[in-house]
Amino acid sequence: MSNDDFDGARDPARAGSGRSVPKGRLSRLGVFGRMAGGVAGGVVSEGARRLASGERPRMADLLMTPANAVRVADQLAHLRGAAMKLGQMVSMDAGDMLPPELAAILARLRDNAHHMPPPQLDRVLTAEWGRDWRRRFAHFQAHPIAAASIGQVHRAKLPDGRMLAIKVQYPGVKESIDADVDNVATLLRVSGLLPKGLDISALLADAKRQLHDEADYEREGAMLERYRGLVGDDPTLIVPKLEPALSTSRVLAMDYIECVPIETLDTEPQDVRDRTVARLIALTLRELLDWQLMQTDPNFANYRWQPETGRIVLLDFGAARAVPAVVADGYRRLLAAGLAGDRDAVRDAAVAAGFLGENAVTAHRPAIDRMIDVILEEMNRTGAFDFGDRGFVSVLRDEGTTVARDRASWHIPSADMLLVQRKISGTALLAARLKARVDVRSMVSAYLP
Repeated sequence: MSNDDFDGARDPARAGSGRSVPKGRLSRLGVFGRMAGGVAGGVVSEGARRLASGERPRMADLLMTPANAVRVADQLAHLRGAAMKLGQMVSMDAGDMLPPELAAILARLRDNAHHMPPPQLDRVLTAEWGRDWRRRFAHFQAHPIAAASIGQVHRAKLPDGRMLAIKVQYPGVKESIDADVDNVATLLRVSGLLPKGLDISALLADAKRQLHDEADYEREGAMLERYRGLVGDDPTLIVPKLEPALSTSRVLAMDYIECVPIETLDTEPQDVRDRTVARLIALTLRELLDWQLMQTDPNFANYRWQPETGRIVLLDFGAARAVPAVVADGYRRLLAAGLAGDRDAVRDAAVAAGFLGENAVTAHRPAIDRMIDVILEEMNRTGAFDFGDRGFVSVLRDEGTTVARDRASWHIPSADMLLVQRKISGTALLAARLKARVDVRSMVSAYLP
């Protein structure tokens, strides 16, 4: 393999621009400082504009402007690592509950990231594989085919002709996780977006553990193989095979599988979209209620599609984790109450599972009951559920906003439940993107007594 192979042509349209990852604690802190300063400047200018027009703006409105969202998204994309990952989680978890303008801006964090320039990439691979690492390949494509929050992916060809996907971790990402999470938490507290009395220490600790797991590529390789064994010979799904000889704690090598982004299904016939989404929902149910092992990152980039076979390619198992039995049982009770159309049972099951806080139910029971009624009506429609019909979302958003304004009633579910709900919500968002129609009720009923 020649240097020309490594430094080969770049296609800027295929990934974000090349930009070195800030490694040191001080350099990363400087990015956070610039981000905070830019947001503060945006608050002042927007506040002055609104006051001049006769408005009395609230601080939350000044913070959550499109201009500030752009500032935060761009700086998090530069940092990569835990900071960008947390931004992705906010954009994915909030889903339809965010104003459309902010959702579109934060979606940039799911779609793209800056990639390492070739000299930095070379230093990383030399540290992991040795100075003669190029000799292992017939060809190594220098420009990444994907660049995400923790690493970027390259296509490579072995001397025997096999094609591999090589995921390379950004330098300094693993070491910066704890500081990045703490810095994001500090920004939230200083901004006033979090109530002073809300204790998020346990959530932050679990966020750090989860992100350390995702940055451990040896663990991800083991999860990849474990998940691949659970999928087995399912003709509708593909999980790539690990290449252990080239995998380390910071480099993950696996089969390269020809496929396209799953979002390209939006131009396929209705029956193809319905069938594909039904398979993803069935997979989520198996993860939660059968395997009790779930890949909890529903980023659209982690699902791919093979047009010629109709199979779904599953990627990225750094976020795979066991689902505690208490969480699975809580969802099972919640689903059973929902399919029974029992509003009181749904409310009680949601509190018992930790999904809802008792303070919120006590203070805002009418609003919560109205939200439950909307969900029950949608759950219990006969036939296929139309994910493309989002009419009910605005009702949930309005009622949820009323409850959320009462900070005394804020409640943080367990980290395990948050991660499971993140997967469920992300799957629903993808189904909505593809405007699929699926008989979810029948699929869920099969898992209930």
